[in-house]
Amino acid sequence: MKKLLLLMLVAVSAAAFKPAGEGYKAGDMAADFKLKNVTGKMVSMADYTAAKGFIVVFTCNHCPVAQAYEKRIMALDAKYAAKGYPVLAISPNDPVGEPQDSYANMQKRSNEKKYSFPYLIDETQNITREFGAQATPTAYVIQKTAKGFEVKYVGAIDNDQPEANPARTKYVENAVDALLIGKAPAVNSSKAFGCRIVWKS
Repeated sequence: MKKLLLLMLVAVSAAAFKPAGEGYKAGDMAADFKLKNVTGKMVSMADYTAAKGFIVVFTCNHCPVAQAYEKRIMALDAKYAAKGYPVLAISPNDPVGEPQDSYANMQKRSNEKKYSFPYLIDETQNITREFGAQATPTAYVIQKTAKGFEVKYVGAIDNDQPEANPARTKYVENAVDALLIGKAPAVNSSKAFGCRIVWKS
């Protein structure tokens, strides 16, 4: 019943999105960014000199789907940051259109939930447009290469919202696990689903 209600909510508030329409797709080189963390510090991928890559997740406070995935995003950082793939979370929404996603509320949620990863605000929404994210949450697995920051996977974190479902496909985990053993991800894209991004009017 809980799953059905959540799926109905998603159907009303958002739809499935193709991650590769506008923005990055697997094989593209991602430009670095410099965004403000909830600590007030500016953060970029270049800051992580020892990282092998990143799990960049566009997420937010208000979206029930993003909330449902919050523990999984935290678990991704707990599992992969030490292996060289830390999470960088980006809130893409216009706080005027969605006050729950204000910088102050981002700080509050990060502190309350004890995020181990940066929670960055895309105040201009330029980075969100460049990446091509259309829904929260949307994940990008990025690998450092000789050419730069190469996108290896774009889309959903996994394919099922109930966390306890053992049959769900863990797209992001599978992609990072493959990269850690020197292989290309077997699946490099999927449809991200969640709440539509609130753009500036």
